[in-house]
Amino acid sequence: MKAFAYDAAHPLTDFALSLRDLPDPVPGPQDLLVRVEAFALNPVDTKIRQRRSGTADAPVVLGWDAAGVVEAVGAQVQGFGVGDAVYYAGDLNRPGSYARLQAVDHRLVAHKPASLDFADAAALPLTALTAYEAMLERGIVYDADSRVLVIGGAGGVGSMAIQFMKALTHATVIATASRPDTVAWTQQMGADHVIGRDVERALAALGLRDLHAVFSTTHTDAYLPVIPGLLRPFGHLMVIDDPASLDILPFKQKALSVHWEFMFAKSAHGFCMAEQQAVLRQVAALVDAGTLVSTRTQTLTASVETLRETHAALEAGRLIGKTVMIWR
Repeated sequence: MKAFAYDAAHPLTDFALSLRDLPDPVPGPQDLLVRVEAFALNPVDTKIRQRRSGTADAPVVLGWDAAGVVEAVGAQVQGFGVGDAVYYAGDLNRPGSYARLQAVDHRLVAHKPASLDFADAAALPLTALTAYEAMLERGIVYDADSRVLVIGGAGGVGSMAIQFMKALTHATVIATASRPDTVAWTQQMGADHVIGRDVERALAALGLRDLHAVFSTTHTDAYLPVIPGLLRPFGHLMVIDDPASLDILPFKQKALSVHWEFMFAKSAHGFCMAEQQAVLRQVAALVDAGTLVSTRTQTLTASVETLRETHAALEAGRLIGKTVMIWR
């Protein structure tokens, strides 16, 4: 099969992905073998590229967002057949979706939304699962009186968090965005209010206080000092980025909760993996009902150059929504 792969961890300045011929994956008893038609890029791709090394015989294949067609089905798989159109985020510890073929545990996979093509479907899984697990699997009860702040509303995860909050909880959603294009995108996703980086002043101007929850998708270290003052007693902070330090002692006086979301925790530990399939099924139903929309903003033909350019944009934080690669 064709795949974009590399041997040794490296920075963007020494970008070393190359298009190679690799052996076809051999699916295990719980696996599907999927012919990847489209794959999306995420910040995790750049982080793994800088940290994980392989070898010439076992190079690293990145990519954890894909949509494609089932080519083969493992002996213990139920609910899928050859020819099914599917989408998934996969497992961080297995070869990824920058490849024409990928073996993936079927419990992490769902049939793609019927109303979407492969490119639009590939934009959804990782960010949808991350936002859903962070916001809706923590035992938090939201209602129409809830006020939720999403930091980083124009990113892939922020875009899905806004949509989930509006579709499933009817909470008031405030999101941060700083450029005219990101403000417009965040409004398109359904945010009730879009504010800049000075969240304290902006929320005070809107008369919004005692937030139910804050979902910080980026620059958590910069916002952390003000977040306790924004939250109501027994409020919640959800975090997905990697701040250098996370002092939560100031959270004690309001009995606040801090939840650190890592979407790959279930697959890495074999824990409740089928729950991700269930979420992706729900997402597909909501998309086909017109309640959720794909966050794809750019479709490119997969090549070394388009991958390098997109990795650069991800590292610079310049992307809105999701960039998707298709095979030609």
